[in-house]
Amino acid sequence: MQVPDSPSDALLAQRVAALTDHFNRVQRERMAGVALLNPALAVAAVGFEWGDAQRGGEPEVAEGVLITPWFMSLVRLPARVLPLRHLTGAKFVRDFGGERFDFIGAHDLAVGYHETCALFSPMQGFDSQDRALETAREVLALTRPSPAPSMPPEPTEAVPAAQPLPSRRAFFLPGRQAQPGAGQ
Repeated sequence: MQVPDSPSDALLAQRVAALTDHFNRVQRERMAGVALLNPALAVAAVGFEWGDAQRGGEPEVAEGVLITPWFMSLVRLPARVLPLRHLTGAKFVRDFGGERFDFIGAHDLAVGYHETCALFSPMQGFDSQDRALETAREVLALTRPSPAPSMPPEPTEAVPAAQPLPSRRAFFLPGRQAQPGAGQ
């Protein structure tokens, strides 16, 4: 596969389709009948876009969230199939949007090398695909920096004092209450 200097939308769609096809195949062939699967969920790729160029000559990667009936993870997917099996299981701290996370290397013949960071597993806490998709979008909104507005909006009424943000860790750990200002 020829990779252009700047990855295209068509290449992004092709790589993400290969990823979802692979996990649909895993669900059918390897996970069939496993009680861990949440029957309310399906494989879905959410919010994949080309990430910021990495340092040190690393390949261009697409970043997004992968939902399956057994896990939800952040994924870093190189623009081309890379035969880096030797990195399977290796751990890396990577930038993802405006945050840094621990990723683990993975490899599949159809997808090639990619990296994942587990968000949820198992997925029994999700009662619908819509809820899983909403959660994935919220994770991306929290990790990716928002573009700065060109001019601040003019206040139309009194603005209440800002509340401290809950810790990032509390968001990712189910069943834990976010304590304002804790763990930041």
